[in-house]
Amino acid sequence: MEQIILIFHFVVAVALIGLILIQQGKGAEAGASFGAGASQTVFGSSGGWNFFSKATAILATVFFVTSVSLAIVAKNRTVVSDIDLPILEQVQSDAAESTIPEVDSDSETQIPVIED
Repeated sequence: MEQIILIFHFVVAVALIGLILIQQGKGAEAGASFGAGASQTVFGSSGGWNFFSKATAILATVFFVTSVSLAIVAKNRTVVSDIDLPILEQVQSDAAESTIPEVDSDSETQIPVIED
C-alpha cells in the first residue's frame, strides 16, 4: 500500500512541477495588453490561464493528500522495540536528575529597588 501511494505521490509531484513550468508568469500579461501574444496561445486569450490554474489547484490538493497519507502510514509502521525501551527510560531518568542549580527567592542576589 505504501509503495503504491509513494509512486502516485512521485507522479503527481512531477506533473505538478511540469504544469507550473508551462504556465506564463505575471510579466507576460503586460505584453498581451498591447495586442502581442494573445493570438498565439493554445487555449485562447483567457481560457488557458483558467485551465492551468484549476489543474494546478487539483494536483496540489492531491499532492497534499498523498503527503498526509504517507505520514500516517509511516506513523503506523513506527514501533518502539523492547530492546530500546530500557535505554529510553534511562535517558528520561537522567534528564529528571539533572544538576541545574536552583535560585532561592530569599538570597542576597536580588536586585535592589531604588525609590525616588
